[in-house]
This record gives sequence, structure tokens and C-alpha cells, in this order.
Amino acid sequence: MSLLEIEKLSLNIGRVPILKDVDLTLDAGEVMGLVGESGSGKSMTALTVMQLLPSVAKAKGRVHFDGIDILAAPEPAMCKLRGNKIGMVFQEPMTALNPVKTIGEQVAEGIRWHTRASRAEAEDRARKILDRVGLPAKKFPLSRYPHELSGGQRQRVVIAIACALKPKLLIADEPTTALDVVLQAQILDLLRDLVDENRMGLLLISHDLAVVTEMSDRITVMRHGEVMETGETAPTLSAQDHPYTRQLAQASMHVPARAKIRGTEQPTHDLLQVEAVSRDYPGHRTSLFRKPEPMRAVDGVSFSMKEGQSTALVGRSGCGKSTLARMILALDQPTGGAIRFMGEQLTGRDEAALKPARRNMQVVFQDPYGSFNPRHKVERLVAEPLHTLEKQPQGSERRDLVARALHEVGLKPADMDKYPHEFSGGQRQRLSIARAIITRPKLVVADEPVSALDVSIRAQILDLFADLNQQLGVAYLFITHDLSVARAITDDVMVMHDGKIVERGKTSDVLGNPQSEAAKALVSASPDLRRAIAKRLQEQG
Repeated sequence: MSLLEIEKLSLNIGRVPILKDVDLTLDAGEVMGLVGESGSGKSMTALTVMQLLPSVAKAKGRVHFDGIDILAAPEPAMCKLRGNKIGMVFQEPMTALNPVKTIGEQVAEGIRWHTRASRAEAEDRARKILDRVGLPAKKFPLSRYPHELSGGQRQRVVIAIACALKPKLLIADEPTTALDVVLQAQILDLLRDLVDENRMGLLLISHDLAVVTEMSDRITVMRHGEVMETGETAPTLSAQDHPYTRQLAQASMHVPARAKIRGTEQPTHDLLQVEAVSRDYPGHRTSLFRKPEPMRAVDGVSFSMKEGQSTALVGRSGCGKSTLARMILALDQPTGGAIRFMGEQLTGRDEAALKPARRNMQVVFQDPYGSFNPRHKVERLVAEPLHTLEKQPQGSERRDLVARALHEVGLKPADMDKYPHEFSGGQRQRLSIARAIITRPKLVVADEPVSALDVSIRAQILDLFADLNQQLGVAYLFITHDLSVARAITDDVMVMHDGKIVERGKTSDVLGNPQSEAAKALVSASPDLRRAIAKRLQEQG
């Protein structure tokens, strides 16, 4: 008998069918990759196993875990299974963690509840698992709160909570989305070690086919709530017999066409100048009689960008990328140095003086869900930056500008009368881009703009960025830990490590032949689908 057996599972939420006759088996000590586009039913399959469905959901079929009928199990029985026998790593770490409890409390909570361990014993075990997921005690004491950690660090806490009791089944829903490639490799190695040590079954849900290929023994491909194909991972992705599997593989390796050149004359003036910029934050007090030492997040960074240039800023989580971006956007002030945009200094200026810069510099945030007010319609949301114009358009002129921006990102003018929840994740990211380009900015700062998207939508968004770069001459500063994005869409790349730029040059040169240790580590840890398939096929003979 398999550890997890799902047969003919169907799920309706209200009258809407979500899953249709899903079959899936997972043995102890096995890793199963579950892949597909957003809305394919991957997460709903996982939530059915966890019995964390909305009250209006109705499931039928057979779901057995270790001999237990999950669909018939009462809530008290499921409470004993969750966190103890079945662990789950949720995709969004900020919503999975309690903001008013320390990370130590949250990791120890499940240990105390399931094992009746004392507070000291639970905290000791919590400390060990946090050390193991890369959060050492010296830098990350149990007293830290979630808001004091980066996105990648919070995800490690979520993984620690899920793995603390060595469950028989671990469901990992996009467990490495928020992590840099080096840390991603470490976390995947950790998950593989836990599978081997404890004969744990791992259901790995991911849109990254390279990660799934490296990790999983078998793969299940889902679309529109149905299983399209299942089999051994490397042979299935190598043969690509099913058209949908082939579509996913091609989208995963997609590189936007950037053959068109914006004229023969290259701009000679710098659009953005960052000069010896540093940013210090107050440190944690370690003694009653000693002042806390400041923590330097950005350390003497200097670079420049020209009009129409597409530059990637890559580096590990916590290296200072987002802090630097906030200072460029004048959302934070540097401790030292200066930032100039279109020849005007940004540092130390008030909001009124920054208005022209705000008009010519926009941002695309990582999270297409959290960057919009859900109570406002698209017209108002996309039109937000128009307040920076000297003469603010009203009425039909305003609607025309919104319609133009929506058309340029592949949406319809009629969409301006909808709410954000009526769009998919990829469409919401298109709305974010429409909002960013409506004022015709010279520079767009894109902070991990495709990390939360599945491979098909990711390919579309990268094509969109490339088209806008060619048509509008928009310069991009891409902040990313995904080197495939940097390779696909940028001309130049900067590698950041411990608050400093340690390497810079043409993207193909730096990523093809890295010189710094930080760049070498990123390149060697970056997953590649073709390489992963070839390696697994060679291992299997």
C-alpha cells in the first residue's frame, strides 16, 4: 500500500468544478512533482489532502493516507495528523506566519502540542531545526519576529515548522519561490535528506520544471483540474509525448526575441547615477551598557544606467537588492552617497520636489496580489500614477490613457471596470505593468516581477517587457534571484553580495564566465531544465 493514494478525486466549490477524477499515488521515501499552470488544481489537491477546504467545498472519491480515510476523518483526527504526520509548506510565508509571535514560539508551538514537550525542550528542538534550515542562532535568535526577516528567511521558518516533527508526508507548495538560487539548492538538499533519512514522502508542487526534474522521482502534470500525464520525471519531460507537457517545457526555456534595435544612435547621457550609496540600520542591543552597532545593508554602491538600458541586479536574499531599489525610488534615504535621476539629485528632497522624478520612474512589485487595493476598480488602480502629471487628466481623457495602457499590456479596455480579484495572477501582473507605464516613464524598477508566476505566464510577461523596451524605450532595472530571467531580458548584470556590487558587465559575459565567488555560486546553483534532464537520464542509465 502506498503512503498516499488518491483515486477519482473530484472537488466542487459551490457549483464550480475544481478537480475532475484526479489519480495520484506517493510511496514512502518517494518525491512526486506536481506541475501545471496557475489554476490547474495543484494547490487544491494538496488542500484536499490536508482537509483545509472552504466550507462550501464538496469532495468525492478516495483519499487515503497511511491507511486513514482522509475524506471521512473528523476534524479532531485531522488536527492530530496536521503538523505531526502530514506537514505543509505554504507558498506565501508572510500569511503563513503569525506576525505577533516570535519565530521561536511558532516553531516550538507544534512540537509542544503534539509531543507534550516542556517549553525548554520545545525551544531546544526549534533551535536545532532553525539551524538546519540556515537560520543560525547568532544572527537569528528565537526572539525574532517575522517582520524582521526577509521573504526568503520567512520561508525558511515555514519549512522549519513543517519539518520539525519529521512527518511521514510533506506537502511543499512552491517552497523555494521566495529564495535565491543558492539557498534554494540548500533547501532542496535539506528536503531530499529528510526524505532519505525518514523515508518521508514528498509532494513537491512547483512551476519550476528544472527544480522538479532535479528533485522528483515521478511527475504528475495537471491542467484545468485534470491529470494530463504522469510517469518518471526525466523520461516524461525528455519525451514530451503529451502536447501540454511539451508546452510547459518550451515555456520554461523561453527566451524573448529582442532582435529589434532602437535606432543606431546610442544615448550618451546617464539616466540614473548611483554614487557611493550606503544604508545603515540600527542594530540589536546585545548589552545594557553598550550601544547597538549599526547594520550596513548597502555598502558604497556605485553604478549608472542609460536610457533604454535593461540591467539586472542579482544576488542572494538579504544582500541589499530591495533596500537599494527603495533608495533609487526615493522611498528610503541613504545614510551616505547620492542618487541622481535625469540629472537631478533625489537624496534629501521633499515630496513636492520629487514629483517630476516620480512621473518618470515607476515600479512593478513582486506580488501582483498585494500591490492593489481590492476595493478599487482597475481604472482607478491603473490611473494612480497620473497624479504626478503637471496637468492631471480627467473624465474621458483619463479613461483613454487607462485604455491605452491596458491595450499595450495585452488587456482589453473593458477590463478597467473590473476588480483585481476577477483576474488571474498573470493578468494582475499585467495590470501592475500597465500602471507602471501609464505616465510613459523613463525607468521601471521591477522587483522579482515573475517569480510568483507559472512558466507559461512568465514567458508572456518577459515577452511583454521586451516589447515595451523596444516600443517605448523604457529602461529596466530588474531585481531578481532568477538568473534565467537575467539571461532572457537584460543587457547588463550587476552581482550584489553583502551590500556591495562585486561584479558587473554584459549579461552573457558575467553569467557565462563569472569571476567573483558570489557570481560563481549563483551560476553553479541556478537550475537548468535541459541540464537537469540530461543528468537524471544519465544517472538512470
